[in-house]
Amino acid sequence: MRIDLPGVGAYPLREPVTWPAAEPAASRIAFAAAHVVADPLGDNTPGSPAAVDWDATLRFRRHLWSHGLRVADAMDTAQRNMGLDWAATKELIRRSAAEARAYGDPATLVACGAGTDHAPGADDLDAITAAYGEQIETVQAAGAGVIIMASRQLARVASGPADYHRVYGKLFGLADRPVILHWLGEMFDPQLAGYWGSRDVAAATESFLELVHAHAATVDGVKVSLLDEEHEVRLRAALPEGVKLYTGDDFNYPSLIRSGSHALLGIFDAIAPAAAAALQVLDAAEAADDEAERERLMASYEEILAPTVPLSRKIFETPTYHYKTGIVFLAWLNGHQDAFAMVNGAQSARSLLHLSEVFALADQAGLLTDQELAVRRMKALLEVNGL
Repeated sequence: MRIDLPGVGAYPLREPVTWPAAEPAASRIAFAAAHVVADPLGDNTPGSPAAVDWDATLRFRRHLWSHGLRVADAMDTAQRNMGLDWAATKELIRRSAAEARAYGDPATLVACGAGTDHAPGADDLDAITAAYGEQIETVQAAGAGVIIMASRQLARVASGPADYHRVYGKLFGLADRPVILHWLGEMFDPQLAGYWGSRDVAAATESFLELVHAHAATVDGVKVSLLDEEHEVRLRAALPEGVKLYTGDDFNYPSLIRSGSHALLGIFDAIAPAAAAALQVLDAAEAADDEAERERLMASYEEILAPTVPLSRKIFETPTYHYKTGIVFLAWLNGHQDAFAMVNGAQSARSLLHLSEVFALADQAGLLTDQELAVRRMKALLEVNGL
């Protein structure tokens, strides 16, 4: 089967790959940060309240659970701060946690972002703390775990590390179980530059570690999205015992997971079958007594994930914050949703040349699960664009 792709040329598809369902990995905790499916008949023009296709959105979460992954919901992958308003976010949190009950404990299977985006005018630390508190209460009332997201409002108001420590210290007191902290780099959101009190990464890391060590009993783990492998390895080694590092590095995840990081990744939304298969192999490798068998399994782990890395780097290329478009594009190609549509009209954020490369790289990674459907939909997209 072939398809003519702009910028790529006549592209022959590879032999299809069949990915099995998987049990949760034993050696790593793996969250896929999940996208929301826009209602194609809703008014999702920029600035409009989010119109969500709830059936398709929940069906996609079932897809992730079927591959043994946990779901990180209401995060930046779900277009927080980029079109998903607080009314839709609250509904997403409630529905996702309720859906998880058919698979197990929502507090284990779903962790949801709590932030301050519903209070853009919060202009002092008390108002920001109150805004955080409202969202934490919403997540906990739904029965999900809490991910404390980075706050644009706090980044704007805080005068230094002490202000971050003051706010987060109060938030830990609101949590009914250990939380995940989210350090999102400015490549994902330019308004978060200088988070933790300094634009210097070393100084920000010192402030962050001071906070985590002071509250280790209430921190399950930290999710770091700085796209800096060496920094993440050093940070992981400096964390208190029992506090996990969840890699958010969509460029270097295979080596970081192999060396000991857990995962909370937007790319796992798009590569869930391959990610789950690789984690099963990693489990077997780390349990193997025979060194030759261990090396063989580790090579298999690398072989599964290696072709997903060029795909991820393409999806997350600059401007990185538009990665959601590629994530949703692949969900559409694979039949997880009926339309290539996004809240806030974000499907227009990437070029046709970019999407053509994503198509080819997804195929090379064995992640076009129904090639005939994917080709038909890609041809329709090309045709509507005059090609």
